[in-house]
Amino acid sequence: MSKVMVTISPEQGRVRLLARTTTQDVLKAVLGPVERAHPKAAATLLEGLSLWYQEPLSVVLVVDERSNSGAMSLCDTLGFGVSTLHYEVAIATLGRAKRHNRHLVGMGDFRDLRQLSLWGVDT
Repeated sequence: MSKVMVTISPEQGRVRLLARTTTQDVLKAVLGPVERAHPKAAATLLEGLSLWYQEPLSVVLVVDERSNSGAMSLCDTLGFGVSTLHYEVAIATLGRAKRHNRHLVGMGDFRDLRQLSLWGVDT
């Protein structure tokens, strides 16, 4: 199994999450708003996914002026992504399209998150 890349996009009223390997999507989710989540929910979710795949995750946290990404506890006090035994977080803004691979269907359009996951954290 190739490295798992997780892209998280906190948006107005929801959080979109895309987990993928280099060849396929492995998880797509649309979660409730960050403001209603437990402060450790994102970290616990990432830790569980890392344990499932038995390897550290590369995580891209999408940040823009409208997102409430700070409430996810995935950044330090200076705004840099945190690094743990289970995952390493990089910060990104929306970017250009690249290639497409096999995708899970039925949860809406995740093209923008798929593009960001291609930038990823160096392994």
